[in-house]
Amino acid sequence: MSVNSKRVFYVKYLANPIYIDILKARPDVRLDRIENESPEDFYAPILSAAHVYQIGAARDELAPHFHVDAALLKRTPNLLLVSSNGAGFDPVDVEACTDAGVLVVNQSGGNAHSVAEHALAMMLTLSKRIIQSDRRLRRESNVNRNELVGNEIEHKTVGIVGLGNVGRRIAALCKGLFGMKVLAYDPYLTAEVMAERGGEKVELDELLRRADFVSISCPLDKRSRNMISTREFGLMQPHAYFITTARGFIHDEDALLQALRDKRIAGAGLDVWSKEPPAPEHPLLQLDNVLASPHTAGVTIEARQNMGRIAAEQVLDTLDGKRPPRIINPEVWPRYAERFKQAFGVTPQ
Repeated sequence: MSVNSKRVFYVKYLANPIYIDILKARPDVRLDRIENESPEDFYAPILSAAHVYQIGAARDELAPHFHVDAALLKRTPNLLLVSSNGAGFDPVDVEACTDAGVLVVNQSGGNAHSVAEHALAMMLTLSKRIIQSDRRLRRESNVNRNELVGNEIEHKTVGIVGLGNVGRRIAALCKGLFGMKVLAYDPYLTAEVMAERGGEKVELDELLRRADFVSISCPLDKRSRNMISTREFGLMQPHAYFITTARGFIHDEDALLQALRDKRIAGAGLDVWSKEPPAPEHPLLQLDNVLASPHTAGVTIEARQNMGRIAAEQVLDTLDGKRPPRIINPEVWPRYAERFKQAFGVTPQ
């Protein structure tokens, strides 16, 4: 294989510089960087020659014309692989990639510990009313602590929506540290698998009715979009908390706002938003029983390094003709394999 014959590009950022270090060790791979503001005469040749697009997972951090859709795929005739920096892949039209014979992979599991810890931190902060206590102390004198009585989470019930890499880690922490009962809703897993991962399989309505904490950990797709709205918040217990470290648009923000204003639920911990980051005047940010973060659950030093490493390793394995472990659209494999052989003269295994 000639020098720099395999072309990889990214726009704006990578999870961690370790990605660059790993790819630099391969003389047959060329890595190009594009900025959101790069002129077309600069990026058009890069897109045209590229075999791999290492794409950011956050939709609002990437210029719309660099989202992977049918229009971009027309400009990347040699593209074989779209690799998300994270577990999510919001800027990628997976169906369009499948139609074009392009494989889509993510880095699922790479930040599971960080995201699960964040979810648990939100549960503790809300139940102990730490956020309200902090705000009261900063703006009032003679705060009455008896107005800030919280609750323990020991032996409470957590309902986890999505028992994948993050969800199963949340289950392990909740059970192992606090002896919590874990209910789980995941239509893609059997009751046996969910039991092995620490959760009791239930339907979504039952989970919402029984849980003291509802934690969202599933991907955003057609099935999960607006899955939690007015009806679902109405099923939750008045003392329950809603936690999400998954993706915006899985829950309806307007419905959540109304549920909080009507005191149908006790509070919410929100790491993901329909627009990221949310504006300071966002109505949910005006409520003292809302704990907010700007999609930083998986943003830790350890997680970023891990994500960068596994992303680079998965890209190189794929370019070497191996089947990657984190495929989002496995149905595209036969068509992808044909295109890979046309590009590199070998059939991927």
